[in-house]
Formats: sequence, C-alpha cells, structure tokens
Amino acid sequence: MKLAEIVLMDFTKNLVLKENYAFLVADEAAEVMGGERGLYSRDTRFLSRYVWRLSRPAQQLLNYSPRPDRCRQHVAVMEGPAQVLSVERELDIRATGLEDRLLITNDSLETQELELRLEFDADFADLFQARGWHDRPEPSITRDVGLARDAETARGDGSARDAVRLGHVASDGLEQGVELSFTPPPAELAGSAAAYRLRLAPGETQRIRVLTSINDPLEVGLPGMSYESWLAAFPERRDEGSAVLHRAQLDLRALLLFSEEGPVPAAGIPWFVTAFGRDSILTALMLLPYQPKVARGTLRYLAARQGTVHHAGRAEAPGKILHEVRQGELARTGKVPFGRYYGSIDATLLFVILLHRTFEVDDDASFLAELAPNLEAALKWLDEEADLDGDGFVEFSGAEAGTGLSVQSWKDSYDALSHADGRLATGAVAVSEVQGYAYAALNAGAACMRALGRADAAERLEAKALRLKERFHEAFWVPELGTYALALDHDKTPLRVLSSDAGQLLWAGIVPEATAPELAATLMSEQLFSGWGIRTLGLGEARYNPLSYHNGSVWPHDTALIAAGLRRYGFEKEALTLRGALFDLAASQADLRPPELVAGYARSCAPPVPYPVACRPQAWSSAALVYMSDWES
Repeated sequence: MKLAEIVLMDFTKNLVLKENYAFLVADEAAEVMGGERGLYSRDTRFLSRYVWRLSRPAQQLLNYSPRPDRCRQHVAVMEGPAQVLSVERELDIRATGLEDRLLITNDSLETQELELRLEFDADFADLFQARGWHDRPEPSITRDVGLARDAETARGDGSARDAVRLGHVASDGLEQGVELSFTPPPAELAGSAAAYRLRLAPGETQRIRVLTSINDPLEVGLPGMSYESWLAAFPERRDEGSAVLHRAQLDLRALLLFSEEGPVPAAGIPWFVTAFGRDSILTALMLLPYQPKVARGTLRYLAARQGTVHHAGRAEAPGKILHEVRQGELARTGKVPFGRYYGSIDATLLFVILLHRTFEVDDDASFLAELAPNLEAALKWLDEEADLDGDGFVEFSGAEAGTGLSVQSWKDSYDALSHADGRLATGAVAVSEVQGYAYAALNAGAACMRALGRADAAERLEAKALRLKERFHEAFWVPELGTYALALDHDKTPLRVLSSDAGQLLWAGIVPEATAPELAATLMSEQLFSGWGIRTLGLGEARYNPLSYHNGSVWPHDTALIAAGLRRYGFEKEALTLRGALFDLAASQADLRPPELVAGYARSCAPPVPYPVACRPQAWSSAALVYMSDWES
C-alpha cells in the first residue's frame, strides 16, 4: 500500500486582500502559484499566477497587512551578517485590480546586480471551476504585448511603461481581460513574464511599479467608503479585547460590496464574495447599532431582487428573499443554479426582522414606507407559501441533487438534519430555529404594520405569532433531553438530538419563560458547550463529528446569537461566558480573526482547530464580536 504524506495546511498564513468585488488569495509571500489562489472579481479568476523571482537568494523578513486591502513586505539579500540589497514591497488592491510597488535599494558599499522576474498568467476560470467543483475545457487566451508603451508621454510625467493584455471570450460571448502595465519598462516582456536587470551603485534606489487592471464589463464604478469614516462609527476601546475587535471592524469594512442600493456585506473570503440573503442580513443586524447604513443598503439590495414569479430551478417564489447571487460564467450560462438563487427558507423571515429593527433604530417612517410593498410581499409568502402541508409550521422541501440545496436552513449541509439513530430527515422538513424566526418575523411585521397605520393587519399577525408559539412548544419540546427537537421530519416525527438550533430560539423569543432555565442548562452542558462555543450537534450524537461542517463544529455567529438569546431571558452569566469564549477564540488565532467555524473539540483538550477550508475573514463571525462588544464583562 502506498503511503501518503501529511499535507500541512495553515490558512491563517494565506494573504487575503479585498476591495469591493475584487479579491486576492495568495500565499504568505504574496505569491499566486496554482491551486485555488488567484486574483478574482465577480466570481471570475483574472490572474491564476503572479510570482516574483530574484536572481540572488533572499529572505522575507516582514509580511504585514495593516488593513485588508494592503500588504507590506521586506525582502533582504544578505551577505554574511549584513543586508546588501533590500526590496520593500507595497501591494494594494482596488476595486479594479492590484497595484504592486517595489523599492530596491543597494545598502552595501559596492555595486550590486539583481535580476527580478515577474511570472504571470490568467485562466479566467469561474470560481466553481477554480475550486474543482466543475470541469472546464482549456481556455483560449489572447496575449497582446507592448500595447501601452510610450516613452515620451505615458501618463504625462515622462515615465515610460510597457503592458501586456490577457484576454478571453466566455462561452456566453462576454469579453473579459486583465492588463499588466510596467513602469519603468522591463528589459524583457513577453505574454507571461517580465524581467528587470538592475545594476545599483552604493546607496542607489530603483522603483518598479506594476499595475494590474481588471477589464470586466460586469464591473460598475460606484463610490465606496473610506476605512477612516467606517472606523469612526465605532466607539474607541482600550481593553484586552480591543485588538481582535479592531481586526473584526477592519475586516467588516473590507467585506463590503458597494451596490446601487448601498453597502452590502459579502459573506466571506475567498469563496463567498457576493451577497447572501441570510449572511448579509445577520451581519447587517449585528452591525446595526453602529452602521445602520449597512442595514439600509442590505434591505434595499435584497428588496430590489425579491422574488416575483414561481421558478423551480431558482427556487423562486413571489415575495421570497434571495439566498445568493453569482456572476461567473457558469451562473450566467445556467450551468450552476446560483445566478440568482432563492433556496433559503429563512432569508425572507430575517429580512422582515431586520427591517423592523432598522426602523426601531432610526425611526425613519419614509424608509419603512419605501419598503412597505416588499414587507407585504414577504409576509404574503409566509402566510400563503411557507407552510407546505398546512400544519402551521414553516417547511422546505430541498432541491434534487445537482440542482440546488437539499437543506435550506442555515445548516445547509446535506447531512445536517438527522434523527438520534443517524437517519436523515426527508421531504418537507420543519427546522426548529426557522419556526423561531417565523415567530419573530410575525411580531416584527406586526410592529411595522402598526407603524404604517395598518392596525388590523398588525393584530392578525400578532395572533398568528401567538398560535405559533403555543403549537411550537407542544410539537418540538423534548423533555427527556431538556431541549427542542432539531426539526420535524416529513411525517412530523421530531429529530430528538442535542443541537445548537435550540439556542437560537431564545434569540427569537419563542421559548416560554418557564422553559428557558432548563434549555439554558442544556446549552451550557458538556455535550453542547465546547469551551470555545456551542457545538452544532451534541457530543455523543450518532452523526457527531468534531470536524464536520454542521454536525459538531462550532460557529461563532451561531454562538453569538445563542448568547444574545441567553441575555434576553436573563442569563447574563452564561451569555458572558460565551462572549468570553468567542473573544478568546479570536485572540488565539495568529491573524486575530475568528474563523468561519472551528472543530468541536473540548477547550480543555487542545487549542481551537479551524475547519480546513474555513473562510477568513467571514462576515458574520467578525460581526459576532462587534455584536457582543458592548456587553458588560
């Protein structure tokens, strides 16, 4: 039997830079060399290779990212104990590409020679292809060299530049390209490499600038938001959690997408740099006290794309709020269903909740009136289409394999909904926290309707919410476990397992006061609380796996919502314990970022183990820290 080597994967050392839809995923040396790394925008990879080579042995001594759109590096060529050549590198990302600046200095007393060679390439792969989830024929790439050379007049400052343009025509006819321009012109320039040969006198400095410009018809120039104005909205803190909180605030600014409707949080880097209904809404909600403009932008963006027709392939229905938007070639040509996909059972409910909470914060009647038609459409969907079998609960029936998501609640892995014996739920499934969201949405909708002068509609929604609360406890409470069932299967059989879903019911407010103490104790038990957060599935359950996506892992945003629910019901000590665990989790990471999720191993056994391909940063993980930041510790 052939033995395999152990592959070392440390995603905390990836360099990730982002601005609007453009993002770079590189290794620690800011190199792009195959795999899933590259320069992306709107789900297309524009650079699949970007590597500097030096003719002399060198050491990288510094790699520093003061903000998620900038990187600073120091590379040294050493002779004995002394540096003879230094390369100071500044790499900045913009919405339209990369700017790479090198400052090469001779620090010795003798003339020094150095050749620098930049190797680059493009494949214009759809993100789903770059991840290996979809096959692709070899692309046809055009390479035009020297298009921008003008030694006398380039940019009007007397500097010269050369350029290479790599182009591609997608299967739907969309022309995309990326241009690399070089200042000063390199000694050699070809379709996939540029070379500089430097001869530096003692103390002499040479500058090199490479500007990578994404040429994409899908890119729309919209004003962004400065980091300075973004950070100014948060109160200044100087305590033991301030470093991780500052990192979270920076990352949340980086994750913003700038739409015509306003700023919208992308879900995470690198694989979810797009608007997601559920993720964007919960992130906006967690930021609401400090950044209400994000809530407004998110609500307007989702309202503009609210479902209007029945379309099975997109899981669309009138009034539904979308799950995700993709803009790559596969989505544009219908080879994946996510171009505009509505396969989420809870985004519509969360939309109503966010709209009400935004109105509570800013008391803007005109904004509420503006979105009143969208509110009414969402509530109509909840009233007429969300209950598939007429039993009073909100259900989904997942898509067939390959056509969308088979599970459409937040734990959307195919195996996330299981019975105690490990059997998976099938058919029309009513997930527990979705009923909590529905309860909160009905009350939120009622409050909005009352503010709009629709008292009769408000009373009807409140009455429906009360009936749901009573029926929910009857159908879902599992007294022998001291918790609520994970879901009801298609035959109304409860999924009698310990899970984190029950904790979000406290956040939604659907739990009776008399039941809350027992549920709180269950959540903080060794089966569910790992020391880093609440496990998605309880220790000892048939499908428990500490390093699964949704069957035993710990998600910071999930734990934060549970902590907020515990506070709502008066369990301050337990809430602060969870808050402390999440801040400790972030502080334990080299980049001070809470991962998208970590393994469910007990804190007493090991440091937190991040999920191998977790997004870093992840919007609702970073927002979870901001959400809990003003709690008394």
